[in-house]
Amino acid sequence: MNSKFNWQLILDNVYDRFPEASRRPVIGITSNYADGEERLSRYYYKSVEKAGGVPLVIPPSADTDTIINTLNHIDALLLSGGSDFNPLYSGEEPSARLHSINSERDLPELLVTRLAYNRQMPILGICRGIQTLAMALGGRVEQDITLREGIIKHSQDADRSEATHTVDIEPQSVLHSIYGSNTLYVNSFHHQAVAEAGEKFRVTARSADGIVEAMESSEHKPIIGVQWHPECMEEGEPLFRWLVGQAALYDETKRLHHRILTLDTHCDTPMLFPQGIRFDRRDKTALVDLHKMTEGRLDATIMVAYLPQPKQGETFTSIVRKAYPSVAELKDATPKGYADMIFDKIEAIVASNQSYISLARTPSELFANKRQGRKSIMLGIENGLALEGDIANVEYFARRGIVYITLCHNGDNDICDSAKGCATHNGVSQFGEKVIAEMNRLGIMVDMSHAGEKSFYDALDISSKPIVCSHSSARSLCDHPRNLTDDQMRQLARKGGVAQITLYPGFLRTVGKASIEDALQHLNHAIDIMGIDHVGLGTDFDGDGGVPGIADASEIMNFTRSLLIRRFSADDIQRIMGGNFVRVMKEIKN
Repeated sequence: MNSKFNWQLILDNVYDRFPEASRRPVIGITSNYADGEERLSRYYYKSVEKAGGVPLVIPPSADTDTIINTLNHIDALLLSGGSDFNPLYSGEEPSARLHSINSERDLPELLVTRLAYNRQMPILGICRGIQTLAMALGGRVEQDITLREGIIKHSQDADRSEATHTVDIEPQSVLHSIYGSNTLYVNSFHHQAVAEAGEKFRVTARSADGIVEAMESSEHKPIIGVQWHPECMEEGEPLFRWLVGQAALYDETKRLHHRILTLDTHCDTPMLFPQGIRFDRRDKTALVDLHKMTEGRLDATIMVAYLPQPKQGETFTSIVRKAYPSVAELKDATPKGYADMIFDKIEAIVASNQSYISLARTPSELFANKRQGRKSIMLGIENGLALEGDIANVEYFARRGIVYITLCHNGDNDICDSAKGCATHNGVSQFGEKVIAEMNRLGIMVDMSHAGEKSFYDALDISSKPIVCSHSSARSLCDHPRNLTDDQMRQLARKGGVAQITLYPGFLRTVGKASIEDALQHLNHAIDIMGIDHVGLGTDFDGDGGVPGIADASEIMNFTRSLLIRRFSADDIQRIMGGNFVRVMKEIKN
């Protein structure tokens, strides 16, 4: 029998190689729909297979359970070409020149694109696919580009494998790194096109008449859209290899997050709780909620009760009244009462979502929650003003379960001088010495983020346990008094402490717009000065922390992905993403 038709022999060969079969990333491909049938050109899945991926066809179903469960099983999304978008989805009336639309595809693809984007999934959009990216993520599609005068022909009659025009590629782009060329010969079969890329993208290629031919993420994410059809051309292979390579990295990142514990050591989201945000929903107001933690595969976060430091002539109560004028329970808020109110709200949120999230007061509880599939919230206080000058309140808040107290904020208090203060005590006060000793006794971390340099060194001398900086970056890279000098970092590491790089843009760079690349530079500098065992990440989300590439909790995976690209080992990534901080927590609890 011809071996081609000997299916039993082929089956035996499958069993022979099955134990050694390599893991290949799964690429979900959106399909077309016509005449009551789901359809997909063979060129898409053939190109994915040739690049080393496993194609999985996604039907045009708007059932959200179908979409979510599909995304759970793929490592990248390929948005295929096809018919036009209904302009009503972008709030526009249809032009008289609008071509055939496909009502079966539009909503499913808009949904799957947005959800894949939220999960930091690699995405490649082709023809209609680049338009899908624009429609789903804040851009705009032009209904019919033939309305432009003097336009070159963008809907050719040539075979799809034949190049029909050229595009100019931006030199500093991912697309340029893929092809290594400023010009590319492409094919063209479309009459809708991207009119505006939107804030999440930057245009990286145009045709001679200015039509957007390619765009890619402006947020340091693995997302590219092209207007031509690379699946039909030999020159398209590098683009599919890029997608499969990014999918493999995404799969590696997912598997790593499954094994390690990820902890963000500083989050200010509780400031929003008096406004009534829903933590169990994907809330546009908050950078951290249950959905974003799940999307970013973030296991735990330390949520703080932040207390603003009153200036001369102000009272704490007057500040709170001004910030929350409609919240009756804060009308006569004291510092201690305000912290209690924040912790009460966190506990209520946890109680109403106990299947998904729990409080954790110790490292063992963090790991237990991870094993049981629940997220963790730990409690902290930002500004020892909450103690109200009473040493007994250290033990009071210890019983509430706090893991650290940031001794001061932006202004001197009765514990110590701030980095933005006026040297009231020339460092840590006598009361502050008692506070640190009591925190040592009770196993509460001493956090010196926001502290002045003299306060920092005093705390190192006073504390019998390692101290931490829950959200501070490197002053040698960004000259801000809130950041740590190289000597502070060295002394902190010498005493066994940790410095958690923060994402507040003004602490990452003084000129220009900060991004994830700046955060990584600060992390690398801290490692060079302190060693890998003394660094971590404290985002300051909802305290104005967050930069493109790691803008909210859903993008934590993007940070891990960046560490993998830079060849950090799994063990080192665990240290950075919470292991070092947990080690110090264990030492302090003993």
